[in-house]
Amino acid sequence: MYRGNYDLIGGELSMFSRKLEAQLRFQNIPFQWEFKTQAKVAEIETRAGTHFIPVLRTPDKWMIHDTIAIGPMLNARFPQIPVVPAPPLQRACCFILEDIFNHWLGRIAVHSRWCYPHNVAWVGPRFGANMILGQSIDTPLSSDEEELLAPIGQTMYESFGKHVCEYNGVGPQQSAAVKADFHALIDTLANHLRENDFLLGARPCLADFALVGACKAHFVTDPVPSEWLGQHSAAINAYVDRLFGDDRYSSARWPDNDAVPKTLGPIFDYAQSTYFRFAAANIAAGLRGDKFYDYDYGYGPVNARTQKRLNFARLHVQDELQQMSTQDDAHVQAYFDGRGILEHYLAR
Repeated sequence: MYRGNYDLIGGELSMFSRKLEAQLRFQNIPFQWEFKTQAKVAEIETRAGTHFIPVLRTPDKWMIHDTIAIGPMLNARFPQIPVVPAPPLQRACCFILEDIFNHWLGRIAVHSRWCYPHNVAWVGPRFGANMILGQSIDTPLSSDEEELLAPIGQTMYESFGKHVCEYNGVGPQQSAAVKADFHALIDTLANHLRENDFLLGARPCLADFALVGACKAHFVTDPVPSEWLGQHSAAINAYVDRLFGDDRYSSARWPDNDAVPKTLGPIFDYAQSTYFRFAAANIAAGLRGDKFYDYDYGYGPVNARTQKRLNFARLHVQDELQQMSTQDDAHVQAYFDGRGILEHYLAR
């Protein structure tokens, strides 16, 4: 039933497309890219029931579009190369970190892509390569193709980019705050990745695919965030290369005795003061029926549009934690004690 090739329908500049690609690569699942070109948009969106990417077409002809659901499904379908650890603390960290990276990194990604004219000009032809020419961004463009695709960046900025930045509270006026937050995040991640190949140690998990998706599609690719990496460029690029290179790390093991790296703690410290302030305010506003909400992640007040998806994602993590009886596991409770993170996910 599951034999055959999977089709990854999306784009190379999409963090969630790259997230799914990283998992397909690591699990050694046979797949091929199918760029979502203008010629195929209507057919794909009718079948998938969404305009979002990526979409995964399975050998049994399913069309699935939510990477939160796709990740565990592929883990179950290909258990010989698991991407979700079984021990309670490692498993909890895996799903919590995936949620953090799925929903917090997108703000940085859209700001750094669309709020700087030279970045807009750079990404435009590369979007065009996928969407119009149906070819990889790594394929050189002819002079005629460059001329044809040159206006795409500005067109996408006017129709999409500037609006998504405004809705997420990361417009040009938030430049200093977003950049400062990016540096705080990358400092913490680079410190961890200098001692560990992946988030949980020597072997990647679902959360790594969420993180590396943003890195591959944005942070090491787009000119602006790539410049922001500064002294940490080598560490972040090496991390991306580990998941997009020839080595699969499938024989590596997560730490014994349900241990997690010590350097993982500062990543959760960072998320406490940023992501969880954002998520709590967003979810509360959504439950009240508010279209917009205010929050402060350490750089002054921000106004953004409510996203109902955040609570759906929280409940997904809640289900995973409850299946593990996390509330009764002393090791998990001790690790997260005082952080307010378990309380966020387990609240009714």
